[in-house]
Amino acid sequence: METKLKHLEFIQATINRMSSNSFLLKGWAITIIGGLFALTFKETNCTYIYFSSMLLVFFALLDSYYLSRERLFIKLYDQVRKENEADVKFSMDISKFKSGCDWCDALFSTTTGLFYGGLLITQFLIIYFI
Repeated sequence: METKLKHLEFIQATINRMSSNSFLLKGWAITIIGGLFALTFKETNCTYIYFSSMLLVFFALLDSYYLSRERLFIKLYDQVRKENEADVKFSMDISKFKSGCDWCDALFSTTTGLFYGGLLITQFLIIYFI
């Protein structure tokens, strides 16, 4: 039982790392986009908004990558949880869980869509009113 628990701990540490990366990306996105919004209003220049839109897309893609990896490791965790003690091989291979466009699914998930979609709508509104 001890080897199985150790393997589950390794997988859980990876899941936590992916989740932390996603959280940090959201924080950086808000900080940078907010700073560019402030520059836009200060100088009344839409160039900052266009640049922040490109950055927002970059952050959304990177965040969805981490979210998709996190979901794959959760599937691995679930599989290892169900295995017998003798079958535990300490494999961290998630390739067998990939199906279709995991990245696309994560990009258009509820949490990612609401967060980055809300920021994108805010940017469009600012462009419209400036």
